[in-house]
Amino acid sequence: MRILVQKFGGTSVASPEVRELVLRKIEKAREQGFNPVIVVSAMGRQGAPYATDTLLSVARSVYKGIAARELDQIMYCGEMISAVVMAGTLQAAGMASVMLTGGQAGITTDDNFTDARILKCDPTRILSLLKQGKVPVVCGFQGMTDEGEFTTLGRGGSDTTASALGAALNAEMIEIYTDVDGIMTADPRIVENAKILDCISYGEVCQLAHQGAKVIHPRAVEIAMQKNIPLVVKSTFSDAPGTLITNIAQEDTSEAAVVDRVATGVTYLTNIAQFKVHLDDTMGSDSSFNVFRTMAESDISVDLINVHPGQIMFTITAEHVEQASTKLKQQGYHIEILENCAKVSVVGGGMREVPGVMANFIEALSRNKIAILQTVDSHTSISALVPQSDVGAAVKSLHEKFGLSN
Repeated sequence: MRILVQKFGGTSVASPEVRELVLRKIEKAREQGFNPVIVVSAMGRQGAPYATDTLLSVARSVYKGIAARELDQIMYCGEMISAVVMAGTLQAAGMASVMLTGGQAGITTDDNFTDARILKCDPTRILSLLKQGKVPVVCGFQGMTDEGEFTTLGRGGSDTTASALGAALNAEMIEIYTDVDGIMTADPRIVENAKILDCISYGEVCQLAHQGAKVIHPRAVEIAMQKNIPLVVKSTFSDAPGTLITNIAQEDTSEAAVVDRVATGVTYLTNIAQFKVHLDDTMGSDSSFNVFRTMAESDISVDLINVHPGQIMFTITAEHVEQASTKLKQQGYHIEILENCAKVSVVGGGMREVPGVMANFIEALSRNKIAILQTVDSHTSISALVPQSDVGAAVKSLHEKFGLSN
């Protein structure tokens, strides 16, 4: 049985006209001999009546501190409405279709409400429906605990649902449909000549996603990578081929040459604050460890970490500045805080052991008089902390320097 998982985002199911485009994608898959499994997100974006953010605002209008478990119960509704409507659209076109919640589709999670992790995915019910010639329409973003509690998988969770089902079903491919033609070398709102990537590796797209690119959830990529199932990011609104995400080093095609490029894309994160924590000899040998332990116990994620004798530097998101500052001062640390920062990153699987990559990165920013506040690098990415007011110029200069417009 040839199985294809097709995930459609909120803008792809938001209106009858767009759902007709989705119907055509599903019909085409069936004509090509596939047994499609459909995953849908909630309809529309914030402000639309059934969008996730709209439902959240309804719950929080009663009490801003409403418990995570109760938030999951209302967020569950968005995908259920979307899946029922999509299943009805298929039935109206003469296609046998069955709507399933995440739990009914076999997705079992832990009980970390609003950000649950998938523990197992039992494909039995979906396989039974496929053998009957039916098209399952599964609510993305959802799971269920062993105790029968509804859970959601966090932002981007519908991508994760699609990959989990794809892995469990041994699908030939997972298609992620959105409102863009594929993954781009940079944010087109900043870089006008940003290009669609034909092919990208699992590792590269994970880095892009972690560093701020809103292309696909990294958890979804990691799940697909475990079984080496290709993903394709493409548009509901066009017939463009999209961007293939795979282990391109193993692909025996002309696209294999793509690994020779040094950089794949440039991305960014905003609303970041830099913390400088000053240490002195009176604080003891555990002072560095205690700084990060304090952050961990406060559920504050840190990034861009540099540890030096007498000083630690790291970054956090702006929303945690007050909490982090209070906690560290209570521990007796002297801190400096620089707000209104952004992190810009160049990502590329080809930069490993290539001389001059860091020099080019620094030159691109320096020649445009962009202050570099901090840097960090790995085998597949280089990042710098810059003033948030310079983020657009930084992205443009790096995109040009690394030849991504060519």
